[in-house]
Formats: sequence, C-alpha cells, structure tokens
Amino acid sequence: MNREELIYDWNTANGREIAPGRKLLLNDETLRDGLQNPSARDPSIEEKIQILHLMEDLGIDTVNIGLPGAGARARADVEALAREIVQCRMRIRPNCAARTHQKDIRPIAEISQRVGMAIEAATFLGSSPIRRLVEDWTVEHLQQTTEEAVRFALAEGLPVMYVTEDTTRADPQTVKTLYATAIRSGARAIVLCDTVGHATPRGAHNLIRFAIEEIVKPSGEKIRVDWHGHNDRGLSVANSLAAFAAGADQVHGAANSLGERVGNTPMELMLVNLRLMGLIERDLSKLKEYSEAVARATHTTVPPNYPVVGRDAFRTATGVHAAAIIKAYRKGDAFLANSVYSGVPSNLFGLEQVIEIGPLSGRSNVTYWLEKHGITATEELVTCIFDAAKRAERVMSDEEILALCGDAAPRAATKR
Repeated sequence: MNREELIYDWNTANGREIAPGRKLLLNDETLRDGLQNPSARDPSIEEKIQILHLMEDLGIDTVNIGLPGAGARARADVEALAREIVQCRMRIRPNCAARTHQKDIRPIAEISQRVGMAIEAATFLGSSPIRRLVEDWTVEHLQQTTEEAVRFALAEGLPVMYVTEDTTRADPQTVKTLYATAIRSGARAIVLCDTVGHATPRGAHNLIRFAIEEIVKPSGEKIRVDWHGHNDRGLSVANSLAAFAAGADQVHGAANSLGERVGNTPMELMLVNLRLMGLIERDLSKLKEYSEAVARATHTTVPPNYPVVGRDAFRTATGVHAAAIIKAYRKGDAFLANSVYSGVPSNLFGLEQVIEIGPLSGRSNVTYWLEKHGITATEELVTCIFDAAKRAERVMSDEEILALCGDAAPRAATKR
C-alpha cells in the first residue's frame, strides 16, 4: 500500500486551507521580542551569532536583530549581528525595532550605513482604544506621529515595516487610518499585531482580509502584509496559519515561544507545521539544536513534553505503543515506524523514535532495547529487566538497565 492508503488525511479532505506553491515568509523575533520574556537572560553576542547562524540553516527569511535605541549594549549587538550577516553573505535579511521616534530610528540608519546593508525599520506604536485611553492619545496624534516617523526613516535610507500594537483590539476606522497613512508616507510592509494574545483563528483571518481588501488593494501599492502573534490563549500557531490562509505574506515567531508573558508564536512549531502541510521544503535537521541553543543562551528550559524538540517528543515506554513501533521497524520500513504512533515523523527533523523501559512496558520493549545496545536478549535477562521495570515508579535509566545486564553488557554500551 502507498502512504496515502495507509493514512487518510482529513486535513485535506475538502481541499487545502493554504494553497501550496505560495511563498510564505518567516520573521524570527527571538533576539528582540523574545528577549522581553521576564525569565530570559540576554545572551552574549557570541551566543546571539550562533543562534543567527542556526536561523540561517533553517531557512528563516528575516530576523529582528534588536532595538538599538535601547542603549549602548543593544546598539553594539545589533551592529555585530548586521556585520555577521554581511561578512558571511547570509541570505537572512535583518530588521530592527523602533518606536515611532527619531531617536529610535536614527541608530538603525547609522548602523545600516556603517555595515553597508539595508536594515528594515520596524516602527511601532499603540493603536487600540483601550491603549489610547490610558495614554491620552488621539487618533490624529497617532496619524501625525506615523507620518513623521515613516518619512524620517525613508529619508535616512531605511525601508519601513509599519507596526501597530494591539491591532486585534483596534477599531476598523483607526486601523484603516493609521495603515493608509503609513503606506501614503512610504511604508511598504505592514504588521498586524495580536500583542496581548486576544485573537482566535477567525479573528486573525478577519483582520488580515480587512487589511488586504480595505487598505492594501485601495492603495495601489505592492505591500507586504505580516502577522505578529502572541500565545496568551495558546492559539498562536493556529492564528498564524489562519493569517497565512487569509493572505498574509509573512508571520513572526520566536524560538520556544519566548516573549512577553507567555510569549510569541513558537518559531519551531511554525516550521514543523509548514513542513508537514507541504508548504515548505527544507532541511530542518537542526531544529532541535536551534531550540536548545536558545534555551541555553537565555537560561530558560524546553519542557520535556514540548512538541518535536522536547525530550519526550519521540520517546515511549508504553507496551502497546512500543510494540507497534518495534513491529514496524522489523518490517524494515522507517516510514511505518515513524508514523504508526506519531503524527510527526521524527526523521524529518533529524531525530528518531526511542523505545524506553518502564512500569508500563512489555517484554518487547526489553528485547528491543537490548538488541539496540548490542546485548543478547536471553529469556533470563529479559525476565530480570522486565520484572525490575514492573517494580519501578518511572522509566529506567540506561545505567540502571546496564547494571542489571552485568557481564552481558558490552564495554562499549554507554548512556545515549
């Protein structure tokens, strides 16, 4: 049987939500918005450069390299990252965050001129009625601020990505007024933001369609439309896919969902879903390395049950599950083994299924583990380990199993 006969795909039964063949872009916010996470440490520049190269390896299109207006260290790191992109002739394109103030925009222009590379200015300001009330802002004030900031950035030689915060809670007229002003002033990319994680997939779809139909098309300009989501309701990936389906060109995310409060759209899960949906074709074997490098550099952790890159993503010690995976392996078919009890084939991400031994395991777990470690699975040894596992309160470590193997364990057997 072919793969289509083995797995019926209800996801595409009535057509694809996002048509394949369309260029879908990803902007990585890990090194700027991601570092606003209150638990995150600001990595060293060496660590940031390592992460930048992993983004390049994963084929990520653009990267926010910081907000140089935040201070001397931020400026130095932004310039170092921009120079790395230039010197290594990287494909990834940089942008920098800036409030709609000249003092935030000017440092981007100065760095751009020194390194000899265009850096997109991501100029942002609040937009929702609730924020306007708190700040005592009028729409007219925001409109004037928008026009001045965009025109200043363009005069300094910077392409402009215009961003309104809290767009998903802003009224239609204000959204239309501010973005139309930015486009008239010369911005050629607009970013619609779910700053507080308010949106549902339907809301993301509605906002993107509104922006395209009511703002972009009437402008007559070629405008890139971006979606920037947060994960407060746990819907950021679903919202980002809905934004793509509605016509967005680029989605923003951060490694491990880092960012304010519970964080941004997780970049690694966007890559996973786009790959599984057949919307991108690229080598994602460094995805786990990217996620772990960011966790180390920021002194944060990847939960063990986190999809794909978590420690437990492709581990099982359950007898029924393990037995099916083992039978698939014995048929010599990696696709079967990677799919019989997993909706995410581990091999697509440079990983493999791991069979463990614990209190819920069957004898086949033990036999398979021993064979993988080059140990003869005698009936006596299998029984010994199986009985020990049934008495255990958790999955047994390699060291514990090897100790039970005694002289049967080859000297080369070590912890994975």
